[in-house]
Amino acid sequence: MTAHRAALRHLRPGDAPALAAYRNDPDVARFQSWALPYALAQAEALIEAMHERTPGQPGWTQLALVDANTEELLGDFAVNGAASGEGAQAEIGFTLARHAQGGGLASEGLALLLAQLFGPQTMHRVYAHIDPRNAPAATLLSRAGFRHEGTALESYWHREEWADDALYGLLAREWHSHDKEMA
Repeated sequence: MTAHRAALRHLRPGDAPALAAYRNDPDVARFQSWALPYALAQAEALIEAMHERTPGQPGWTQLALVDANTEELLGDFAVNGAASGEGAQAEIGFTLARHAQGGGLASEGLALLLAQLFGPQTMHRVYAHIDPRNAPAATLLSRAGFRHEGTALESYWHREEWADDALYGLLAREWHSHDKEMA
């Protein structure tokens, strides 16, 4: 079995400078909802707000994607989902620092997150909304087994323009089947 290069964990106070740095990168922030500039104080406040949160709680939870060996912050994954049981669904989002993009680390992080959501959290469905111009995000989701469920044209105002919203979804039974194929 291949050793993981990436791990998910809670955000920590020491992550704030790196979090603020990549969130201030215009290329990284292009399809994200936060306003620029993204201050260090905002990163510190986000980390404090996420201190005791875990996926499955109502509302958004941000998790750090880190290098499994060095603990360097590579990016973050967001989960907004209902507790397990009837109607258990979670929306996800993800952001990677530019230096961490293109090497499969996002795929590793997403696989770890889906294993948690479809495993212990027993989610029925996981979905993501992306701007369809964000080709790397679409590729990441497709490789993980998500299907494109549709695109709402010019459905939200983002960074001074109307933007499209592509919806991707994955059911637990699909993930279990896809996960076995990838093993």
